[in-house]
Formats: sequence, structure tokens, C-alpha cells
Amino acid sequence: MRIAVLGSGAVGGYYGARLAEAGHDVTFLARGAHLAAIRERGLTIQSSNGDAVVRARAEQDPARIGPVDLVLVTVKTYDNETALPLLAPMLGDSTAVLSLQNGVDSIDEVAAVVGASAVLGGAAYIATAVVEPGVIRQTGVHQSIAFGEVFGARPALTPRVERCRDVFASAGIEVQASVDGRVPLWEKLIYLAPFSGFTGAMRLPTGSIRDDPEIRAWFLEAVREVERLARAEGVEVARDMPARVTRYLDDVPASMRSSLLIDLTRGSRIEVEALQGSVVRRGRALGVATPIMTTLYTLLKPHAQGSQERRARRRLGSLPSSKA
Repeated sequence: MRIAVLGSGAVGGYYGARLAEAGHDVTFLARGAHLAAIRERGLTIQSSNGDAVVRARAEQDPARIGPVDLVLVTVKTYDNETALPLLAPMLGDSTAVLSLQNGVDSIDEVAAVVGASAVLGGAAYIATAVVEPGVIRQTGVHQSIAFGEVFGARPALTPRVERCRDVFASAGIEVQASVDGRVPLWEKLIYLAPFSGFTGAMRLPTGSIRDDPEIRAWFLEAVREVERLARAEGVEVARDMPARVTRYLDDVPASMRSSLLIDLTRGSRIEVEALQGSVVRRGRALGVATPIMTTLYTLLKPHAQGSQERRARRRLGSLPSSKA
């Protein structure tokens, strides 16, 4: 399969490297020092699932890539306004565009650019970081993707979903194909919006939620707020979502931090609009009360654009706006 990765940072770079390692024709759309490093030394993956150095094509101009079979969209959601127009030169008559971005809004944003018929939606479960240009380190063991069609009613998996599923599996990626791709999107949001919101608002890692009974109870009520919203949206998420989230919370290290907290600590922009903001806006539109999520959004919204220093550096052009 011919694949392009829009956003070749921590998440897209890892999955793209595994796909290239499996023999697929992968091109990374990157920029700056990361682009130069991939071109000069290849893309290095450091992982308990196996280290690798992948020599793959890397471009800054999507017109030099041309139409592909599949585009993975893994840029941070706050970069969509500038990043999504780059999709156009990579589209052919049968190109599938799979968004693995956080939140549930991006599938509509991608569809506005490429058309709903091209879009697949999914959730990525992986912990990775760009430790230096051209080097991605996986800090956990999970490398899974759950995805499917997100527009229109379909009684079964479509051929393109089956093909993409088989491609991911061929690269050693844990993959789950869903008839309704909105389900994995919302099931991730049910956990991630409260988790990133609590850790970000408190500036503390997972243990601060798990080990205080009162905070833990508030966190689980926030989970239920997002679950109720998903059902109001007509998405049939699993009935045991609060129990699933509880098990996950109890299993992860107490020191684990959300990516939102990491970005907040660095003074970088945060995905508050795609996570907490989306929940609040959708809840307001459907008449679903989200008091805890609204409080988290209120606390985090002023930090959406990052610190004043980081904003100034971006204006001067000395700092890339994302990890892509």
C-alpha cells in the first residue's frame, strides 16, 4: 500500500515507521530539523517492541508526493487549519484519509477538506515522544489502533476498512476494525477528556486522581458526563465504560502524565478545544449537563495557546507549532 503520513511526529512517525518496516511504501510529510534528520539518517524508533532505523522518503511539499492509497492524519488538532489543506495533492479517486487525532471533531474538519466519502476515523493508543529530530521513543508497550467508517450507515466492514486493518496487522500493530468508527473515537474521549482535564488542571500525574477517594469520585462522574453525551449523540459506546476506565486507571503507573499536562508544563499549546471544549459545546447543543467538564474547560482554556514566551517564539518563526 502507498501511504503518506501527515504529522510525522511521535504518533504518526511511529506508526509510519512500522508500516515502512513491513515493506509498505511510506512517505513522511515533515518539516524543519525533523525532516532533515529523516532524510539524512532515517527515522529511528526506540521501543520495547523492537528498535528500528527506517529509511523512508520524507517531503515538506505534499505536491511532491502525489496521490496515495492511504493518508494518516496525526497532527495536533490545533494545527488543522494549516495542516488539513495539505491533504489535497495526496488525494486520488480511491484515497482513504484516516484521522487518528484526539477528540471527535476532527472527522468533520477533515471531511470539510476532502469530502465525507474519503474519511475514516480512529483512535490511537500509544505512548511515544520525539526525543530529538529523527528519533522517536516509545515509553509504553501498547501500539494499537481502533478505527472504521464514520459517515453513513453500514451494516458490515467495508472492503477498504478490511484492507487497512490487514495492512496495520502486517506491521505488527494491534488493530480493531469497527463497523461504526465513531464508537472508538467516543470511547477514547470518554476517558481522555476527563483524564487530561484533571491532570492538567491539577498539574499532577495519575496518582493524584486515583489515590484520593473524593477526586477519584469526581473524575468518574466526569467520565459519566462524557458517556451520557456520547449516547445523546447516538453513538452506542460500551455499556461498561466507567468500569473499563476504572480498571485502566488502576493499572497505569501513578507517575503517568497526560500529553496535555506535558504540553502545559512546557508552555506549549494544548488540545483543550478538541477535548474539554468539544464536550462542553456539544453538551450545550444537546442539553446534556457537563458541570465538571465545564469547570475543567474553564481552568484550561486560558492556556490553549501556550505561554507568552512560546507564542512570541512562534511569531518569530523560531519554534515549530507542533511535533509534525
